[in-house]
Amino acid sequence: MTDLSWLTARPVAHRGLHDMNKTRWENTLSAFAAATERGYAIECDVHLSSDGVPVIIHDGDLRRLTGDDGFVWQRTAAEITALKVGGTADHLPTLQQALDLVDGRVPMVVELKGAAGHDEGLVESVGKMLKHYKGKTAIMSFDHWLIREFPKYAPGIPGGLTAYGNDNHLIEAHFAMLAHDIAFTSYAAGDLPNRFVSFVRERLGMPVITWTVHDQPAVDLTFKYADQMTFEGFEPDLVRLA
Repeated sequence: MTDLSWLTARPVAHRGLHDMNKTRWENTLSAFAAATERGYAIECDVHLSSDGVPVIIHDGDLRRLTGDDGFVWQRTAAEITALKVGGTADHLPTLQQALDLVDGRVPMVVELKGAAGHDEGLVESVGKMLKHYKGKTAIMSFDHWLIREFPKYAPGIPGGLTAYGNDNHLIEAHFAMLAHDIAFTSYAAGDLPNRFVSFVRERLGMPVITWTVHDQPAVDLTFKYADQMTFEGFEPDLVRLA
């Protein structure tokens, strides 16, 4: 089994170390720089532009972050990266720009965001990019159709399932993903404990990180039932939450 101790060694900054979009916004180069300076691993979200470039943004549409209408898949990378985020000086970045900035100094966990009918080539594009990157990286997704492509288009890059829930229907769907060589899972902290997470940790030795931790109860759940947290809104090295 691949050594993934680096994945759980440090807290993971959710969409970078932003300040809840007051002055330093999520998924921006400023947020990634702040996380890198403090030695936190970084989680970011990637969509595919109309011209096949992985660009970093959580939402499929542009309105919340940029004020523009339309979807990511309708715009070229040049058009997307020209858009400013939240009225700040930051622009929406490409994945390559983020990798160049971080430059291997901290791990990067890249969540691939599917857009049904508009995401062909996303896994392949990200896989090729990360293959040539010198730092520690992993990929993950909620979207099962993308995870099924991980072994083919991103061989050698640890792939994970992003997941939530504890009802039987969801849990069984999560178990089905074990057939596709996933190496870790990122699970909603509020849905712990559950039999899927217990099985992969205890029986498979698979690392589990949680999302998204904002308060002390979620911290406590994480370190009782998982291995590391994806956090937001505080700095784990500086603050113990009440």
